[in-house]
Amino acid sequence: MATGAINVVRGSRSAVKELLHIYNHSESVGLLIDNPEFFNRLAGKFCSNASMRFIVLLWGEKSCLANNETLGVPVFSYKEMVKLGRENRAALIDSLDARKGYRYEVIGSDDIATLVYTSGTTGNPKGVMLSHKNLLHQIENLGVLGPAKAGDRFLSMLPTWHTYERACEYFIFTRGIEQVYTTVRTLKDDLRNYKPDYMISVPLVYETLYSGIQKQISSSPNAIKLIVFSFIRISLAYTELKRIYEGLCLTRNPEEPSHIVSMFDYLWSKTIATILWPLHVLATKFVYKKIRSAIGIQKTAKSGGGSLPTHIEKFYEAIGLEVQNGYGLTETSPCIAGRRPYYNVLGSVGHPIPLTEFKVVDSETGEILPPGSKGIIKVRGPPVMKGYYKNPLATRQALDEDGWLNTGDIGWIAPHHSVGRSRRCGGVIVFEGRAKDTIVLSSGENVEPLEIEEAALRSTLIQQIVVIGQDQRRLGAVIVPNKDEALLAAKEASVVDADAVDLSKELISSMLYEELRKWTSECSFQIGPILVVDEPFTIESGLLTPTMKIRRDQVVAQYKEEIANLYK
Repeated sequence: MATGAINVVRGSRSAVKELLHIYNHSESVGLLIDNPEFFNRLAGKFCSNASMRFIVLLWGEKSCLANNETLGVPVFSYKEMVKLGRENRAALIDSLDARKGYRYEVIGSDDIATLVYTSGTTGNPKGVMLSHKNLLHQIENLGVLGPAKAGDRFLSMLPTWHTYERACEYFIFTRGIEQVYTTVRTLKDDLRNYKPDYMISVPLVYETLYSGIQKQISSSPNAIKLIVFSFIRISLAYTELKRIYEGLCLTRNPEEPSHIVSMFDYLWSKTIATILWPLHVLATKFVYKKIRSAIGIQKTAKSGGGSLPTHIEKFYEAIGLEVQNGYGLTETSPCIAGRRPYYNVLGSVGHPIPLTEFKVVDSETGEILPPGSKGIIKVRGPPVMKGYYKNPLATRQALDEDGWLNTGDIGWIAPHHSVGRSRRCGGVIVFEGRAKDTIVLSSGENVEPLEIEEAALRSTLIQQIVVIGQDQRRLGAVIVPNKDEALLAAKEASVVDADAVDLSKELISSMLYEELRKWTSECSFQIGPILVVDEPFTIESGLLTPTMKIRRDQVVAQYKEEIANLYK
């Protein structure tokens, strides 16, 4: 990147076919690989189907490479690259004539710095063109999301090629901050040993930490368990009231409350919170301090790539661990919104970062919607990509002439109130899911549900299915069974009597689980919990479009409570 070359990044766990497509589509000229084993896995296809000027081996010995596969392409170890650079630099410095013969070109801020290919589950991945300006905007502006300073320590477990990770790394290194890399396997030990000031991760990690804490408390003696859970309930109530009188309660309602109601609300919440405060302080000193010490994060946990469940956010708030959620896409370099330390509005992804504009539009008319109205989120500003590499059609679909990027996400902007419990929430962005079908799990993994649904519908027992799981650990499904086929199958399997006229919901669920296992076994992701519903999705109920397509968002909205219970 420093020489003006463009790097094309991808995780080494990707399929060889996908890596080969990305290499050729991006017109790459060289291959940088992390170890000999990885190269040997892809060497056969790469060396015969890609044009390479060189290969750089970052770790391991060149002798471990499958030499017969490199077909004469020069291979450099990392040490050799460093040595080569030093020798060339020394020769250049020593030769005045050589220096006079060089013409140096300045890298323009609008030049492409990197190509990052998006998930290609439903087709070939698209290459997002990010410029030096895109990445520099992140470096210059991520500081608003937290008072990180030189000497602080960050811990991260995201892939180093991921856009979210890269932006955070660039910011961290330009601030003289220490970066510690960890893995899922060593996370708990590294948290304990390094005691990071900040941690950067996806929601799943914070959910896992939460589950571990809950499990530890539940396994304690009954007396201790009763005391700790009582303290937590008190602190949850205290922080809820604190949010009310501090004006940090999220609302979509554009109408402001009256001054009288606001004053009463403030005095009531402040009074009750003051009564609970001594118990909360007591709990902090004797319980939460130990919990936070066990977690290991000293200041703030940074979360991105999805939304944290509300009950987990509230728990961390109650024990005094600040969790700040943010929002972004690969196409936006990626951070475009994040919670500020003094405006940590639960349920939101925070305010836009500097120089970034947001608007919410109607999905059908494109009309700009007022604050509090739900629609498609659009964003404009310095972090927005140049477009998709060699894909003008996809670029036109995503970016309009005025530079607004259609994020494909549904959300709303909190209305401004001058008084009341929401007076400090105005302008925060609330993300509510994806307008397109992609499901983002709490692990940050993107899942296209269509493949799974099509596989499941091969079962005669499944009439309709909607795969769910946004911001959850695993996928689930809402299923309308074909009761006649299910009854017939049960009779043939002698599960029920030959004269049976109906099946219990438990039996239908059990049969559906078996069908899902049978038909979706080849899919990349498997379905966990299922919700069996009796009424089919119809146009009349608003769950089907006139062209008989299932309205996913409407199905999820209609069965919101049942789905929430499904994941408890």
